[in-house]
Amino acid sequence: MQLTTKGRYAVTAMLDLSMHGDGKPVNLAEISERQGISVSYLEQLFSKLRREALVSSIKGPGGGYILGRDAFAISISDVIAAVDEKMDATNCAGEGNCFNGEECMTHQLWEDLSNQLKSFLGAISLGSLVEKQFEKQAEKTPAKKLNEDIRKIELKSLSR
Repeated sequence: MQLTTKGRYAVTAMLDLSMHGDGKPVNLAEISERQGISVSYLEQLFSKLRREALVSSIKGPGGGYILGRDAFAISISDVIAAVDEKMDATNCAGEGNCFNGEECMTHQLWEDLSNQLKSFLGAISLGSLVEKQFEKQAEKTPAKKLNEDIRKIELKSLSR
């Protein structure tokens, strides 16, 4: 089982939006430039993310996308599922018809792995990833105290 580019890019784009939005719309060109993901690919992803209400679009000058709900209320599994990414390690898409129409000997093993993966990614919020990114940035700079203050301000704006 492998997470495809679609799922990885969706999580990366949502993390970027969370970190740079600050309550204001972020346009896809900005995300594209920072993350190296084409604008046309981001448009496809954000169309799906919008359908699932994970983001909202703001039209007009200064428009772009904002989070559809609090970053701590969006799980990574929500993002991955929104872009139609499957988190299934079985060969039968969970149907149980993997070997001559019946369950194969290892079906339960792969189904359990799929469930563990869904549970793991469901327990990680976008907000927690933002916190980790800010912590990582703060460790890299000598002005750690200033960064901690900035992080606190940004986290407050995320939970509005």
